Amino acid sequence: MYDKIFPPKKIALPNGKVVLEKRSRVPVILVLLLIAAYFSIKFTGFSLSVLAERWNEFFVIIIDMIPPKWDYTPHIWKPLLDTIKMSLLGSVLGSIVAIPIAYLASTNVVKSKIVVAITKVFLSILRTMPTLVTALIATFVFGLGTLAGTVAIFIFTVAYVGKLLYEQIENVNMGAFEAMESLGMNRIQAFRYAIFPQVLPNYLSTSLFCFEGNVRYAAILGYVGAGGIGLLLNEGLGWRDYASVGMILLTLVITVFIIERVSEHFRKRLI
Repeated sequence: MYDKIFPPKKIALPNGKVVLEKRSRVPVILVLLLIAAYFSIKFTGFSLSVLAERWNEFFVIIIDMIPPKWDYTPHIWKPLLDTIKMSLLGSVLGSIVAIPIAYLASTNVVKSKIVVAITKVFLSILRTMPTLVTALIATFVFGLGTLAGTVAIFIFTVAYVGKLLYEQIENVNMGAFEAMESLGMNRIQAFRYAIFPQVLPNYLSTSLFCFEGNVRYAAILGYVGAGGIGLLLNEGLGWRDYASVGMILLTLVITVFIIERVSEHFRKRLI
């Protein structure tokens, strides 16, 4: 059927032979994407008419945020610092714990296929859990506050950094590792001196990038009681105090921008 709809083009070679050009799969992919988009619109109830009629309502809240309530700034500093602290602590601890987990998930370092498979499934399960859900579970276990947010960020960081790190480990040059094993080192020692130095710059860069994202994620964890500036956001939106919300968002944007610039500076020096 595909050959009849999209017949392959014949190409004549200089030696007189005729070959068929490799058929492009782009038409099939486009058709599948159109079908998927059609059913997605049906299932989600997406309506262009509603979007065209009510898009301007989005700017009503933004206009109410301008100008922000400047005298609300003293109330922001402590929750903002809580957000940064739990992001930093969760990112650092998660990045450290990700190293042994990535080691166990690397097929070129660990010989046991069962250990590798279990570790990879474990990381997959952690990655599929949304951070908000993890934070909500943590509030039931550890109570309301920044501890729950730190745990949620820690779990996300372990999953994110661990996944990228074991992929980097599996793509390294194994020559030095095998040489150190032949000298009598065990696999952990050979990993420490032969493989880890190769992935260290990318590992640090990934950890810094994850920290950038964690600061943004931590800002909304307050919606489930995990502490931080999200509590103020939830309170301000609940009371329709959009001027205060505008001040919170402005402070958060400036903070994230500064952290991203500093992180980007160090990541460029690492790579």
